[in-house]
Amino acid sequence: MSGSGQPIPGRAVTIGPMSFPPSFNRLAAANLAAQSAEQLSLAAVPLVAVLVLGSGAGEIGFLAAVQTLPFLLLSIPLGLAADRLPRRTLMVIAEALRAGSLLVLLGMVLTGAMSIPWLAAVGFVGAVGTVAFTVAAPALVPALVPRELLGRANGRLELARSTAFAAGPALAGALVAWLGGVAVFVLGALLSAGAVALLVRIVEPARPVAAARHPLREMRDGAQFVWRHEHLRPMVLAGVAWNISWFVLQAAYVPYAVRALGLGSEAVGITLGCYGAGMVLGALLAPRLVGRMPFGRAIQFGPVVSVFAAGTMVLTLLVPHGALAGLSFFLFGAGPIIWTITTTTLRQTITPHGLLGRVGAVFVTVNAGARPVGAALGGVVGAAWGEAACLWLAFAGFVVQAAVILYSRVSGLRELPA
Repeated sequence: MSGSGQPIPGRAVTIGPMSFPPSFNRLAAANLAAQSAEQLSLAAVPLVAVLVLGSGAGEIGFLAAVQTLPFLLLSIPLGLAADRLPRRTLMVIAEALRAGSLLVLLGMVLTGAMSIPWLAAVGFVGAVGTVAFTVAAPALVPALVPRELLGRANGRLELARSTAFAAGPALAGALVAWLGGVAVFVLGALLSAGAVALLVRIVEPARPVAAARHPLREMRDGAQFVWRHEHLRPMVLAGVAWNISWFVLQAAYVPYAVRALGLGSEAVGITLGCYGAGMVLGALLAPRLVGRMPFGRAIQFGPVVSVFAAGTMVLTLLVPHGALAGLSFFLFGAGPIIWTITTTTLRQTITPHGLLGRVGAVFVTVNAGARPVGAALGGVVGAAWGEAACLWLAFAGFVVQAAVILYSRVSGLRELPA
């Protein structure tokens, strides 16, 4: 409440049950455009590298590794920037950086100047923009919407991400096949530029500026806050276990699907696509599901569904059918998206506004660091004992992540803390 009786900039004067302030609506639209541009480029770059440069698995793996490095190396520094700078400004810079990288990719395609090192360098720059957007957007949401609308606001943002995740790769593949890489990068650049245009129109309320301290101490403050908090610590530990288990499964699934399930490349793609379909449905159903159960139970929903999803995949060892694999991926999409929405809402509620960027960055960094560990573990286990061992190992990991949450104090929450 403001003692002056004046409305807060960027917020609607009256807010109905389902209405959001104009600035949040612009953020949501910008998020959809930015996520779509990201997914288009992530899918198009390896396709163009294979079709134009004749790249193999080694080069594509190198490109993917370089594009993930900013999440591991820069999330926490950019989280500090999100707590020091206006978050809208940081997001505008981030999206402009992504738009610029897409324009460079377009120029490389048009001039025939492509090479794997250049694709990797430009991909790295674009990923820096993605990381900045990822840590700044959740930190900005609590400044734009009232507390009672945080869950719905996060659900709307996740629905946009899920839609882009589900549709982006398929659209990129179709455009590359029909019109070539130029069309993909033109569309991506236009979407990214549209996101910038929307972001600059957001009215971000002013924040009190804290006294500057050494950057390392400020980044440490974010990590300590997460580790010492009774709700955040189990959330980050569960996230580590989930990501390791997920990438163990990812490392084994494609060879397992081809060799054991007898699926062709098209069928494998369909089963993987079920993940995006599950994400979209989960994001759509999230408001009703979360509204009908205690908040702690809603947080448990994603980890528990992940166990059922992993168990369904293990069941294919006894019943080797692609439909079960597709159902498994669908559940992996539908359940954890509820986790993302509810835990983001809880994190925004219990974290001081001056720490939101750094706390969010800790989660991004830890999750990003767990992924190569899971992929490497899956590779070692798969090479030594076969893909079936990876499925069982992933199942055990998903049981662990569910147990962490089920036996934590998060489970006792009936509603968001005051």
